[in-house]
Order: sequence, then C-alpha cells, then structure tokens
Amino acid sequence: MAQRKLFGTDGIRGKANSFPITPELVLRLGKAIALHFEKKGKAPKIVIGKDTRVSGYMIETALTSGLVSMGAEVMLTGPMPTPAISFLARSLQADAGIVISASHNPSEDNGIKIFDSSGLKLSDKDELEIERIIFSEDPGHSFHEGKAIGKAFRVEDARSRYVEFIKSTAAATSLKGIKVVLDCANGAGYKAGPEALTGLGAQVIAINDKPDGVNINLDCGATHIKGLSQKVVAEKADVGIALDGDADRVIITDSSGKEINGDKIMACLALDLKEKGRLAKDCVVATVMSNAGFEAYLKEKGILVVRAKVGDRYVIEEMKKNGFNFGGEQSGHIIYGDYSTTGDGIITALQFLRLMKEKGVSASGLGNGFELYPQVLLNVAVREKRPFEQIPKLANEIKSAEKALVGNGRVLVRYSGTENIARVMVEGKDGAEIKKIADSIAQKIQEELA
Repeated sequence: MAQRKLFGTDGIRGKANSFPITPELVLRLGKAIALHFEKKGKAPKIVIGKDTRVSGYMIETALTSGLVSMGAEVMLTGPMPTPAISFLARSLQADAGIVISASHNPSEDNGIKIFDSSGLKLSDKDELEIERIIFSEDPGHSFHEGKAIGKAFRVEDARSRYVEFIKSTAAATSLKGIKVVLDCANGAGYKAGPEALTGLGAQVIAINDKPDGVNINLDCGATHIKGLSQKVVAEKADVGIALDGDADRVIITDSSGKEINGDKIMACLALDLKEKGRLAKDCVVATVMSNAGFEAYLKEKGILVVRAKVGDRYVIEEMKKNGFNFGGEQSGHIIYGDYSTTGDGIITALQFLRLMKEKGVSASGLGNGFELYPQVLLNVAVREKRPFEQIPKLANEIKSAEKALVGNGRVLVRYSGTENIARVMVEGKDGAEIKKIADSIAQKIQEELA
C-alpha cells in the first residue's frame, strides 16, 4: 500500500495554520471528503464537531466551505467529544462524521479525524483515496454552481442526544452516593461529562471545565493527573476521572489519588463482561503497549488478550474483523463494542462507576486487582522519522536490549503517528535494569536523530 502523505494513526494532525492544518489545504480536504462520500451523484450529509481550541473556528469554516462547494449538506454541532460525532453520524443518518481535534496535544495543534456512516474511523485505503483526490488536478473536482451548492446548519440538540445515549449505557444503576471529581481537560467533554454523571445521580465536582480556546490539556486532563489526584484527596471524593481534550480516553484515580490506568480499567471491565456472559469469545483486544502484567492477570481469569498496532482505530479493526466486542489501550482509549464504535472516555467512566456501585467496592478495590510489571516509557524528539533498521548503531542497540531481556521483558521502539517523536518502551521484572536499557536506547536516538 502507498505511503500516506497527510494521515497518521489518528487522522491528520499538526500545528494550526501550518502545513497540513492550513485553511487552503483544509478547504481542499473538504472537497475531497465530499467527493469520496458522494454516492451515485447524490451529495453527502456530513456532521462536524470540534474540541475547544481557538483554531477550531478557522478549520471548521474552511472545511465547511470545501464541503458545501461540492454540494454537501453539513450539520454543525460545535464543541463535542470525538465519540459523540461517531454516535451522531449514525443517529443523524449522515454519510460521514468529522472531528476537528488534536486530542491530548497542546492547544497550538489541531487535527481532523473522519468517521464513516457506521461511526467507524476510515481505513488506510479510504484515507489514501481522499489524499489522491486532494492532490489530483482532475477538472472534475471543480466547485459546484447554483442550486448544486450545499448548505450548513447547526444541530441544536446534538449534545442532549449524545448525553441521553451515554446515560442509557449505565441507566440500570443509580450512581447516587458516589462523589466524583471530574477533570474535563478544558476540552470537548466539559459539558457532556458533568451532565451525564449528574444525570445518573453522582455528586460531581468538575474541574478544568472553563475552556478559553488555549487552555485545553494545559497541565490537566488524562495526561496530567497530578491536579486531579490532589483535588480528590482534598475533597475526600470516592474517585477521580480525567478526560482528555476530545474525551475519547479516560484515566481514573482512587480516593487516595493513585492512578488507575487504561490496562487496569480494561481488566476490571473485561472481567465484569465475562461474569455476565457478555465478553465475546472471552477475548480482549489490546495494543502492543499494554503491560505484560495485564495480559498475565487476564489469562489467569480465562480471558485471552489479542494485541493490535498502537491506535484505537487498529484495536477496532481487530475487534470488527474477529467478532470481538471489547478492547482498548493503556492510555485510556477503551471501546465497548456493544455501545460504541470508537473509544469513549465518558462511557468508560460510567461503566467503572456502575461497577463500583453494583459490587459495593471502592475504586481502589476495583481497579487494583493486580500488579503491573515495571515499565519505562520515554519520548524523544526527532528531526525525521527514518526507519530504525536503516540506522545501524540504533538498530544494534535495540537488538542488544531485546537479547538482554529475552524471557524476562520486552522492548518496543516506534515513532508517534501524530508528532515528530520516537517512543521507547521497555518492560521487565527488574525496574533498575529496564530504566538503564531505556535510557541507553533514548540516548542513541538523540545521537542519531535529534
């Protein structure tokens, strides 16, 4: 398959107002999306949501212009979680859903993710076809005229539709009596999150729920939980919940502020599904990043872990291909296939709270049923993403590390799909040893690629 020029592991992403996130290119993207989803000459219906970044206005306008110039009907929702757009694409019978967001990235970044009519992220093949259209000079891609021009309008009840849907996934259990600190990351879930939790009876203390266009993910949310942990302890709350900028992932803390990461959340929720006879094929789909301790624990419980490439889209593809209904990532992207076709941080949080209430156990008792193996994760900024095997000194360093850990750990070195970063993960039983190995690999990357 040809190399994609724009799309990464989670759509198109970059600095707002720099290639590829420029108004000019986004307008061309809008045209290409309209052409890709056009069916037998019928213009498509497209729903668009965004997070709270100030650059979302610029991108939304350019994208809408490109779409309507090709006759598309555009439904605008304003700030809305990524999984909400996946849901609304289905609920509103749209041909596609588009999210303007850079997820957990800082506010100066932005991006574009695309869902099909089933609420699934596009395949690599579809993304390549859209890129082909963007860079084509085919005169058939010219703008429409007169009555063929499309239109755009606001969907006033978009958030209420989504909130009622996510509440329905846990509606059989009242959350009354649970005190929750909810970190909204100043992002897309700043209204839907508190509404869903309070709607089911939880006492909610919302923090980082006042976005100003530039404070999204700023020292808050699922990638910065220190403030949440402190607030949980100060408020004597039962549990802390941290969303990320587009609310498709979640990290949880117990009442002491201790982190319960995606692997631990997945484990307890998978066991719940198995106990209820609802875990398809007694299997969970995780990625290569999930901890070996997680896999060993589930194996003891009779649950098989199948691993996919990094990225919730690849988890979902594996689930769909083999008929599995549950999976996710260590980072907190968790997919309940019975409810959603993408990671949904709020649904995951509701399911965790429901399970706390049903079992009458604390967040700590629910989420800390096993120990994770020591794991070191390092990010190294790089100037280019050259294949590691083409850099002899680095390739040899990685091979030596793998040999040293054989049977007792593993090494994973990869590039980020959305940033110029090399990610180093080393896992094993000896914490000191794996830190030394990870630092050595990171140093070699800096020498060769920084």
